Amino acid sequence: MLERQVAVMAEKYKTRTERRKQTQVQNKGKQKKPKGLFKRVFLFLVTLGIIGMVAGGATFAYFISDAPKLDEKLLKDPVPSTLLDIDGKPFKEVGQKREYVEYEDVPKLVENAFLATEDVRFYQHHGVDIRRLGGAVMANLTQGFGAQGASTITQQVVKRSYLSPEKTLKRKAQEMWLSLQLEQKYTKQEIFEMYVNKIFFENRANGIGTAAEIYYGKELKDLELHEAAMLVGLPQSPARYNPFEHPQRAEKRRNVVLHLMNKHGFITKEEMEQAQDIPIKKGLAKKGQNQMDSTPYEVFVDQVIKEVEKMGDYNIFADGLEIHTTLDRDAQEYVHKMLTTNEIINFPSDTLQTGITLLDTKTGEIRAIGGSRSADFNSGWNYATDTKRSPGSTIKPIFDYGPAIEYKKWSTYEQIVDEPYQYSNGVKINNASRQHYGKMTIREALGRSLNIPALKTFQEVGIDRAQGFGKNLGLPIKEDLVEADAIGGGKLEVSSLDIAGAYSAFGNSGIYNEPHSVKKIVLRDKSTTIKNKPESRAVMKDSTAFMVTDMLKSVLKQSYGTGVLADIPGLPVAGKTGTTNYSAEDKIKYNVEPGGALDSWFAGYTTNYTAAIWTGYENKSNFLGKSSQGIPKEAFRKLMQHVSEGKETKDFKQPSSVAKVGIVKGSDPAMLPNEYTPEHEIVYEYFLKENEPTEVTKKYEKLKAPYNVNAVYDQNGNEIELVWDYEESEDKEPEFEVKISSDKGGEREITLNEHALTIQSVIPGAKYTFTVTALADGQRSDPVSTTIEIADPNAMEELPGTDPEETLPPGEENAPGNGNGNPGNGNEQGNGNDSGNGGSPGNGNEDGDGNDDGQENPSEGWPGNGGNVTNPPATDSDDD
Repeated sequence: MLERQVAVMAEKYKTRTERRKQTQVQNKGKQKKPKGLFKRVFLFLVTLGIIGMVAGGATFAYFISDAPKLDEKLLKDPVPSTLLDIDGKPFKEVGQKREYVEYEDVPKLVENAFLATEDVRFYQHHGVDIRRLGGAVMANLTQGFGAQGASTITQQVVKRSYLSPEKTLKRKAQEMWLSLQLEQKYTKQEIFEMYVNKIFFENRANGIGTAAEIYYGKELKDLELHEAAMLVGLPQSPARYNPFEHPQRAEKRRNVVLHLMNKHGFITKEEMEQAQDIPIKKGLAKKGQNQMDSTPYEVFVDQVIKEVEKMGDYNIFADGLEIHTTLDRDAQEYVHKMLTTNEIINFPSDTLQTGITLLDTKTGEIRAIGGSRSADFNSGWNYATDTKRSPGSTIKPIFDYGPAIEYKKWSTYEQIVDEPYQYSNGVKINNASRQHYGKMTIREALGRSLNIPALKTFQEVGIDRAQGFGKNLGLPIKEDLVEADAIGGGKLEVSSLDIAGAYSAFGNSGIYNEPHSVKKIVLRDKSTTIKNKPESRAVMKDSTAFMVTDMLKSVLKQSYGTGVLADIPGLPVAGKTGTTNYSAEDKIKYNVEPGGALDSWFAGYTTNYTAAIWTGYENKSNFLGKSSQGIPKEAFRKLMQHVSEGKETKDFKQPSSVAKVGIVKGSDPAMLPNEYTPEHEIVYEYFLKENEPTEVTKKYEKLKAPYNVNAVYDQNGNEIELVWDYEESEDKEPEFEVKISSDKGGEREITLNEHALTIQSVIPGAKYTFTVTALADGQRSDPVSTTIEIADPNAMEELPGTDPEETLPPGEENAPGNGNGNPGNGNEQGNGNDSGNGGSPGNGNEDGDGNDDGQENPSEGWPGNGGNVTNPPATDSDDD
């Protein structure tokens, strides 16, 4: 028994041992598997890395295969850019101005500022900073390619000398390759010299030496710390940090540069804080005072430079660009002459400034810019693009009537009442004339430029819709509108370029094209073209654009329009005047004369061109008198005449969604005329087709016709007396059209106010027909006619029973006739007072021959003087 138990225990032990060994073997197998997987993954990654390196190397080799060769001339000398006009002909080369600075002449202060800001490890790397590159790669992987750059000063020299600024892998590979080569060929000092002379600082400042002169009017060696920091901060985004245009941005950027200089140990914290406390404008020279250029194209070139900078990291003064512009040379030269001489417009003073923008209506391309009264523009203040002023009444089509037609579906006939009125806050609003004109169409309200109807319309539209409409037209609306913006006296300020762009959309069937002066850029390699892509979009219905345009025609074409002095006979043109006034306080402060204004505007367009013109003074103490306020209208008229000469100018096309409808003048709601409505009581206005009026007026009736039209012949005077009657009404004083025709004398027509007419020198034997028609208020009555035949004594027929040879016995010449008398004529009795017996038929409805005493067949007497024709009064046509 004991042996059996021992045997069982031994068997169990053996079993447990075997199971333990088996488990160990299994566990051992499981532990080996991870090692094998890791090895395989590692080998895969190594293989992938090798493949990637080979592929990357191959790709890199491919990218740099057509990289340009280093050229010392391109490295050190900026290449000027060429500007071409609309016909593709060169008109300007820019980029020659440059104050070249040797490395030895660059102050350590300036060098340190550049190193701290752009490339603090410049003297340690070999053209490419691997440490910065790694950080940039991670940023690009997480934030998208191009999110962060790692360009060294060396790479920037290469990019600005040879390559385009586009962010592509190929361009970056070539940039790195050339940078490594550049570092092998030139010293660090030579490369730094290339850099500081090549970078662009805005305002036509190419290179640090030129920038010191342009911005501070001093040599580079004389710059103070805060000045050097401001200049060094500019190249990152020259236009954005321009201290003349954006002083707050420029100050923040300057302070960043000072912070970096302190961070990297170039200046102390105390020096940093002292420099940061200095106002950004301290020491700045007046914009443009150190730049001299005086050709007619300089103002236009100023705009081109701004646009090129917005298109990318291009340096127009050094990159050797070929810039295709929208310039019309003839128009630009005319505008330049208009502003810089008195040959076209006689300006009252040299201090009166004017800004002009001329666009192609269909494309938004800028054809000409008038930005200065000075012949030496100097790239200074551009009054066409830089000046921002309240737009006055030029804003009314944009904030008021345009949105009302677009969203409220108003017609050009929409009735509105001009009456005493006030803003929502209770402040009284007045028209410029201080008068009220009562109920009228919005066409007339806009034509007269009345403020009260404009405000009412703005309130009907609502601020949100008005604001959205204006933004779509490119206006720089940065904060919510207020009610005063309805008449151009609120917070919004605009340039002539802004207004021209907005108005061109009305003339272009509602399509807005952002104004632009650059069509495309061809880079130095002559194979890379960068096209300008200005914004283009439909901003309103074509019906809105057309109806606003037609109302703006009335501003120039109608006698009540405020822009009649800008009209060009024979040219389909639309436009709007605008005036901004002084506040009550400023009128007193500046002693402004009655009628004096702060700004004067005119904006208008044809199907070919759009122009916006502003006139005013820089200083509020100078105000515009009445004559000066007319300058924009005169300038517009003469400019449009000049550019339109010899060119076909089509009228604005009426869209199919719009109907021209005749409306009874003054009817409210609008009523259609009936067939009797006088023409002068009908006005023609435009409606959206689904909103046309349908009710017909009952105010007017058919004009009544004359009656009792009689013609009587007077033999003694040989004349006919024509008479008629007419039932006159209080509201009508008709004239009468009398048509006279004769079978022997032709026809003639007479219009008179009387009810009678005498016709002299009657032709014997002729048959006369008279037709009388009443005329009143453009209406014609039914015509009424009568006819008379005049006997010819020399051609009378022999009467029956009478011997023509027989004579009467003596003493019987005056005896009663026995039927042998000659026919009576008119009031004559028989033949020499004979009592005609049995005369021939009379003319008309009366018996015999007038006063004959014939007893036999009296109705058959000879024709009298037409008889007395009696016609009943004409009946109304509704009874027919």
